[in-house]
Amino acid sequence: MSTGTLLAIIIPIAVVIALIAVAVALDRRRRHRLRDRFGPEYDRTVDDAGGRRAAERDLETREKRHDSLDIQPLPSGARERYAQEWSGVQEEFVDRPEDAVHDADRLVTALMRERGYPTEGYEQQMRDLSVEHGRTLEHYRAAHEVNQLSTSQQATTEQLRGAMVHYRVLFDELLSNGNQSGPARA
Repeated sequence: MSTGTLLAIIIPIAVVIALIAVAVALDRRRRHRLRDRFGPEYDRTVDDAGGRRAAERDLETREKRHDSLDIQPLPSGARERYAQEWSGVQEEFVDRPEDAVHDADRLVTALMRERGYPTEGYEQQMRDLSVEHGRTLEHYRAAHEVNQLSTSQQATTEQLRGAMVHYRVLFDELLSNGNQSGPARA
């Protein structure tokens, strides 16, 4: 074979290999970015979607929707008001734990709404929250599940106490405008 023929074969192969390497690198970068942004929600979405590619498309769709929302930080007066309301909900837990859990759910939903999150349904709330609060969604899921149980008086006092702790984690994060805050208190 002549040198020209060899080059005609080797150069396109090298170009294809380089393009594949670039595509793999971009795919890895995208995956790492999504894992960093969504935290444990990334793996949960992969499991639910039945595959990484479908999950990543779903997560990117969530990001686009989230970017179109008008999420705002709370003014300090609103943060103080919500903190006082939370204290009242915690005090209510002593005498009426089921009512306190329901009120905690309503307060978290009101806080989400005031920050600019749509609150039209639990599943959509989860999808919208996952973009900025993916690391705290398991707390919200657990609290919501106990809230549902308590609606039919099937939750134990210990489950109700746990729900308050779980609601508090998301509440603190939403109250601090998504910044990391101290440990949950209930």
